[in-house]
Amino acid sequence: MNGPDTDSGRLEPSGPVLSGFRIAVTSDRRSADLIDAFVRRGAEVLHAPAVRIAPVEQDEILIGDTRAVIACRPDVVVVTTAYGFRRWIEAADAAGLGDALARTLDEARIIVRGPKARGAVRAAGHDDDGIAHDERTASTIGLVLDAGVRGKRVAVQLHGHEDVEQLERLRAAGASVLTVAPYRWVRPTDESRLGRLVAAVAAREVDVVTFTSAPAVDGLVSAAAQLGMDGVLVDALRCGVTAAAVGPVTAEPLLDLGVTPIMPERFRMGALIRTVIEHLTVNGVEQVQTALGPLVVHGRVVTFGGQTVTLARGPRAMLAALMSEPGAVLSRERLLDELPDAENEHALDMAVSRLRSALPDRHLVQTVVRRGYRLNV
Repeated sequence: MNGPDTDSGRLEPSGPVLSGFRIAVTSDRRSADLIDAFVRRGAEVLHAPAVRIAPVEQDEILIGDTRAVIACRPDVVVVTTAYGFRRWIEAADAAGLGDALARTLDEARIIVRGPKARGAVRAAGHDDDGIAHDERTASTIGLVLDAGVRGKRVAVQLHGHEDVEQLERLRAAGASVLTVAPYRWVRPTDESRLGRLVAAVAAREVDVVTFTSAPAVDGLVSAAAQLGMDGVLVDALRCGVTAAAVGPVTAEPLLDLGVTPIMPERFRMGALIRTVIEHLTVNGVEQVQTALGPLVVHGRVVTFGGQTVTLARGPRAMLAALMSEPGAVLSRERLLDELPDAENEHALDMAVSRLRSALPDRHLVQTVVRRGYRLNV
């Protein structure tokens, strides 16, 4: 796969494209795909599911809802996810309801949320009558409403949680609404692991956090709230740590928090991976020609004079501030604003000292008496 680092005019990293970057993965299902893609490209990955999918085996609620759908013979069936539709069919087959559900679906008008849902419906031998242009649940329900639903029965396959607003739109238009949840989001089994991920994000010790479901956003913030860290977590996501969402449904709770995530044009896992790679290689790789030679920063990895070192978060933040205006003198007040962990001038001096000790050549950072510090260019 061609990454942005191969484009003309951009830096060509000497090692793996994501070397020096840390990425947090919050998903449960298919997390291995994300982790493997990032690790193979050199990233360090922190993984802790913010939510997980409850097992479908012997799910009496799902079977009861399926029986209700079959009994009511819906006029319209809304399919929101391929994964959920397949699990629904599998659960119905296991309960001896497969043939009855298939007849019910054949008799109904099926509206799908996106291409993957359409593929699952057609793979099961059914035809759909419409697809949302933007893969949003609101647009899918809009298609149903456009045809008129007063007095009709509408069955909606949910995607992990109940979208109350969209269901109310159907009811307000006169529809009788049934729901079926082939999978349900529940709390993660290892909350201590999630707590460590929360702490890393809040401390801005990761570069990107990936989200593949809206409930994962809520799960991460809820876990942070239990630790008394929701405020600093959201602050970090607003500035310092990039949130990456697989699509607009996942992005919505982030936007509600004032967090603007990066998002692929196509709402797919592979596209999300490419978007994260592009973001990091464009925004996380810098090169400055100093008076002592070229200085290259790739995430937390610094290369200078044939030496490569990895910086801790504090020194990396200090270097980023100095590199933002190469050669300019940054006042002590300006640097204190850039480094919230440095609460006074003594702490700032210690931060500069740690940076100098960590760099291959301590003379890369100069002190300008009574004025501040500068990068030696």
